[in-house]
Amino acid sequence: MQNYQILWADDEIDLLKPHILFLKQKGYEVTPVNSGSDALDLFQERNFDVIFLDENMPGMTGLETLSQMKTIKPHIPVVMITKSEEEHIMEEAIGAKISDYLIKPLNPNQILLSVKKILENKRIISEKTNLNYQQDFRNLAMAFGDNLDHEEWGDVYKKLVHWELALEQSEDKSMREVLEMQKSEANTNFTKFICKNYESWLNDPSANKPLLSHQLFKKKVFPTLDNKTFFILIDNLRYDQWRILAPIIGEYFNIEEESLYYSILPTTTAYARNAIFAGMMPSDMEKYYPQLWKNEDDEEGKNLHEEDFLRKQVEKNKLNIKVSYNKIITNQQGKSLVDNFKNLMHHDLNVIVYNFVDMLSHARTDMQMIRELAPDEAAYRSITKSWFMHSPLLDLVKKVAEVKGKLVITTDHGTIRVKRPFKIIGDKNVNTNLRYKQGKNLSFDDKEVFDARKPEKLFLPKPNISTTYVFAVEDYFFAYPNNYNYYVSYFKDTFQHGGISMEEMIIPYIALQPK
Repeated sequence: MQNYQILWADDEIDLLKPHILFLKQKGYEVTPVNSGSDALDLFQERNFDVIFLDENMPGMTGLETLSQMKTIKPHIPVVMITKSEEEHIMEEAIGAKISDYLIKPLNPNQILLSVKKILENKRIISEKTNLNYQQDFRNLAMAFGDNLDHEEWGDVYKKLVHWELALEQSEDKSMREVLEMQKSEANTNFTKFICKNYESWLNDPSANKPLLSHQLFKKKVFPTLDNKTFFILIDNLRYDQWRILAPIIGEYFNIEEESLYYSILPTTTAYARNAIFAGMMPSDMEKYYPQLWKNEDDEEGKNLHEEDFLRKQVEKNKLNIKVSYNKIITNQQGKSLVDNFKNLMHHDLNVIVYNFVDMLSHARTDMQMIRELAPDEAAYRSITKSWFMHSPLLDLVKKVAEVKGKLVITTDHGTIRVKRPFKIIGDKNVNTNLRYKQGKNLSFDDKEVFDARKPEKLFLPKPNISTTYVFAVEDYFFAYPNNYNYYVSYFKDTFQHGGISMEEMIIPYIALQPK
């Protein structure tokens, strides 16, 4: 154990010798002083790991000493010890950012618990987390070999995310590497599951199928419409990113429902998000709304008609409601929406699309600085959290809570960090997405991909008689043989979407009620 240094200030320090001896026996070095001024002098001269301060010392009180210490070395943890249980003293101490608060008479184990909680918390949690994951590792590994259904795959993914977030705090990198391999194995088996079942989900009415993109409004949103419902779709939000945002939103809302649903293929904005707002699969959008649907070779943007699709879906479901639609691409647009929040109150359903996370993932590909800031999933989550905490979106969430509105948070697809290139050859008309390709002259090895030579079976548009869709799986990304090495080095370890993985397809739907 590390040789931790404790500074203990109490005007009756001699009476505390048994406690000091107890701590020394446990391996801690304790320096006792009997006044706040003496404690402050030593605090400035030497380095200590934790400070114990008696609140009621003559001369400089514990609170006064605490205040000065926090201005000198604010990061050093301080434990306030007092005979008083007066609320205002506790509040002052908490306001000064103490690490713990103990009330006399002291119990040796109470003191030891406080020290361990402050000084060894990370090590203890790390060791316990590693042990618990090792125990669950076998259960997860065995589950992959079973014939799981879509709900069970959702549970597996949630468990893997749980361990990913827990092990992120661990100092032992070896367990994180084991989990990374286990996630990879899970995605290999998940790919087989999708290749086997996806077509039947779309064509067999009796198939055991998950909720899919085009069913989201009809089955989730419309039946539970409440007075002033705010539907916020954060583009490209993975389940692990939601888990990072959940505690922040939880300060203002109670979670009414946290569920998972599946994105359709391709897992991209043009297909999955249009399907959400139209309430239709892509080939049906093309068939019934040719003026709104744009194919790959159309120059016009693929997501310019979401509001039109949404309004047609509302009409189709015979809902007599007022609907607003807002798409937020820039920070200024987000601020303007908050500033004009009162205008949203005239509508029963307010749909807000936030493009930031999608922009971040693409910026990460294109901008070296973002690549440096987000080299892995943990950093990517951290950037997402930092953005959210300082974004107009959080201000909007607070406004919704103030007016007691119902809040829905979801996404259209997730994203995965790609690591392995997969060679494919296509003509100049093939789309540029790295996780799926659509074209009539595609050449590829049909191993390690999911190909749809009959797009109509997946309810995908078929611009030409020989149009094929090819989806990258697991952590592969498509690369052309021309300039292959440059292409691979440029895109490896970037976050992409469009293909088949748990991260892209299994995505969160959250319904919240204000506190």
